[in-house]
Amino acid sequence: MGWNFGDILDAVEPVLPQDHAAFIHGARVVTLGESRQITNNLARALIARGAQPGDKIAIYMRNRPEYLMAVAAGFKARMTHVNVNYRYTPEEVWYIFDNSDAQTVVYSTEFRDAVAQIRPRLPKVKSWVEVSPDGKVADFAERFEDLAAEGNGGPVEIERSGDDQFFIYTGGTTGMPKGVMWAHDDLREITLQAARKLGPVPETLEALAAAAKTVGPQGRILPAPPLMHGTGLLTGMGTMLAGGTVITLEGAAFDPIELLDAVDRHKPQTLVIVGDSFGRPILNALNENPGRWDVSSIMVIVSSGVMWSYEVKQGMLEHMPGAMLSDGFSSSEALGMGQSMMAKGMEVQTAKFMLGERCKVFDENDNPVEPGSGVPCIVAIGPPNPVGYYKDEEKTARTFRTIGGVRYSIPGDWCVVEADGTLTLLGRGNACINTAGEKVFPEEVEEALKTHPSVEDALVVGMPDEKWGQSVTGVVRLAAGASLDEAVLRAHVRANLAGYKTPKRIVVADRDIRAANGKADYPSAKASAEAQLA
Repeated sequence: MGWNFGDILDAVEPVLPQDHAAFIHGARVVTLGESRQITNNLARALIARGAQPGDKIAIYMRNRPEYLMAVAAGFKARMTHVNVNYRYTPEEVWYIFDNSDAQTVVYSTEFRDAVAQIRPRLPKVKSWVEVSPDGKVADFAERFEDLAAEGNGGPVEIERSGDDQFFIYTGGTTGMPKGVMWAHDDLREITLQAARKLGPVPETLEALAAAAKTVGPQGRILPAPPLMHGTGLLTGMGTMLAGGTVITLEGAAFDPIELLDAVDRHKPQTLVIVGDSFGRPILNALNENPGRWDVSSIMVIVSSGVMWSYEVKQGMLEHMPGAMLSDGFSSSEALGMGQSMMAKGMEVQTAKFMLGERCKVFDENDNPVEPGSGVPCIVAIGPPNPVGYYKDEEKTARTFRTIGGVRYSIPGDWCVVEADGTLTLLGRGNACINTAGEKVFPEEVEEALKTHPSVEDALVVGMPDEKWGQSVTGVVRLAAGASLDEAVLRAHVRANLAGYKTPKRIVVADRDIRAANGKADYPSAKASAEAQLA
């Protein structure tokens, strides 16, 4: 039947100490025994309320233990996880719920008003579950804590499949966000492929349970980025499945002081960040407060999703000289394309990665490119790969292509491969902007800008930014008689889209930003922005 995450939890949880900390959130600790009972009861309660295998469970909250416990309950009930970006506007959240065909929505109280606003247009959602610290919930919802206490905490007696699915909604190369469909068995196999390099690994549930009983609880991880994004979610989920401890931060926004306080207090061995957008504030705090925190527990820092510069890595290693820095080149639809490892005394160029074993590089005509040739090429990663994009056969056919009899995922990343097998990233073949790990599709922001009466036309580009990796930048042509008011235009976009999609700067085009055929000329738009923001 293949590996299933619900089966893995059922195998590992009973053999580990039940008083072991499964989740730490500020001063709050959820033990493994408590988490096991909560997730078993929640899974059974959702099934009792009509959830069927394959139904979608959408999770709409910031980082907290309930996020991963809802994920675990979904696994046990054979439901398909759907991540929801809590930075989205209510209309954008409605799109995710509607597009995913969500049957259950688990949300936190702070998003109650947004849920109430869009709920009348979501007839497919049958169960609304609210995580409410004060015990009060919306009149259309049930309280998470009540469902978690409903039952005896025993395992759900249900036969599962390795083909059960797990969705990661991404806006990266897809325009409007699309659900990347992963089968449990394929995701698990990617993890096992990496683990097999270090020695024998359990290949059956029985062997996995025996190993867990012998080795005991795994280590502690602190995922700093949102769990609703792939980097935080997959690393946190992996630790949960291994019986480790997941530490989450309480703040509504990333605070390096809170993170370092948590490291000092809870001693995680693994820290998860998203490149310079997290690494630089952490480094600045360490530099400004020498000796304030004990960070010696950190053995590995994992990053993925945005540029992580050599300078920041080098600075971090001055404070954590025993740590290994793992910089992953991946996307939601292509896990494991490349990796860059750095330790104290090593020098690794920014944006330079070792090509993953499942990766190949091709030119624009799908011909293999010889390493060291200097020819720009597109990165393709072989199986295991996602099933495709949910309800988007056209996009699935474009991204997942068969070349030489092998089905590859080709999300659009271009690079140059050196003779030694290392690759240097050149960027995405499309105009997708990656700002602090958030992926912004320019056309969406352009359309928002063009709805303002002062704007006749607009293109949006990503400009290099030390903190964000790329900053969203608008290049506009004004309507006759209009003048540029950046603050007004930014507020206009902010009223219609999530805050991180709002341009950091807006300039008036000093050259044509459209080709003769009317198509967008992004290079000209970027050149215009560069000239004016220099």
